[in-house]
Amino acid sequence: MITYNQLQQGPFLIAGPCVIESDELLDTVARALVRVREQWDIPVIFKASFDKANRTAITSFRGPGLERGLEQLQRIKTTYELPLTTDIHEPHQAAPAAGVVDVLQIPAFLCRQTDLLVAAAATGAIVNIKKAQFLSGADMRFPAQKVKESGNPNILLTERGNMFGYNNLVVDFRNIPDMKKHGYPVVMDCTHSVQRPGGGGGHTSGNREFVPAMAMAAKAFGANGYFLEVHPNPENAKSDGPNQLHLGDLMPLLTQLLA
Repeated sequence: MITYNQLQQGPFLIAGPCVIESDELLDTVARALVRVREQWDIPVIFKASFDKANRTAITSFRGPGLERGLEQLQRIKTTYELPLTTDIHEPHQAAPAAGVVDVLQIPAFLCRQTDLLVAAAATGAIVNIKKAQFLSGADMRFPAQKVKESGNPNILLTERGNMFGYNNLVVDFRNIPDMKKHGYPVVMDCTHSVQRPGGGGGHTSGNREFVPAMAMAAKAFGANGYFLEVHPNPENAKSDGPNQLHLGDLMPLLTQLLA
């Protein structure tokens, strides 16, 4: 449903809720993304996680799991004809996930895990590698090399900020052109970049008011695509609510961003 060539040409959008909470949530967001696709005629990829394996606390909501989550994502793909992405955390998840989704997302914390990258590459799916909070854009040539030398050149690289401790992230937008030098499309993660990791006393907080500025700055630095986690009621989201964009604010932001 989507080709790597389309993403190379850009611009494109990756958007959806942080985690699969319910079928109703998935439908609400999917319908909004169909409207985005119709209005702007750009590739739109629906994103939701079947498992959030890196939550701050053991009691945090993680999602429905691999089997049920992929069933729910397949229904969205069939019903709304939207290409999909989801993140994987272990090598054994790569093949079943790639049977449903078009883009496999490698979480930032895991972007140097060789076995995970090789397993993702082996599926033939597009592989989106999120830059670790402890790496530079220049460093990302090595995770990309692991995927490419495993036989898969269809790679995206995503900027999502750097962490220097104290529950805060800082974005150096020079990472975008630095990663583009590696020869792959670069995505700006506009919502995770405003996180305050672990800053909510056992959960992650964030500053969603800065999301539009993150997107516009990324455009100025040449980003090919934009990643936005969106939710109709982020104040009550089960994961990453403080940095998810209100679904109703998505179209106004895109009007500014894509004009």
